[in-house]
Amino acid sequence: EVQLQAFGGGLVQAGEYLRLSCTASGITFDRYAIGWFRQAPGKEREGVSAISEADGSRFYADSVKGRFTISSDEAKNTVHLQMASLKPEDTALYYCASAINSDYEGDFGFWGQGTQVTVSS
Repeated sequence: EVQLQAFGGGLVQAGEYLRLSCTASGITFDRYAIGWFRQAPGKEREGVSAISEADGSRFYADSVKGRFTISSDEAKNTVHLQMASLKPEDTALYYCASAINSDYEGDFGFWGQGTQVTVSS
């Protein structure tokens, strides 16, 4: 059974830093890409970042490039999303998900529960 658990959210001020973590069981990162998504109230869910250790590729949405960094700790089966220079518009419920294979441009089949990030101005 595949399970993903996201944690690390919180309330911060604009310009501050948070690190989200996603711990996975039932999958290994060398075979499955992991993505971070977010959804703000009244808005559609958007892909924020993704990582594929199969080919070392990374994806970042334009809105977070240069501020967010995704990385993986394969020994702990954990993916981190380091979020720097946070903005109020980053406020959302953040989810991690596992792709159905190592390609993060494909479908994501397994989702963790969300962790709330709130950035005050």
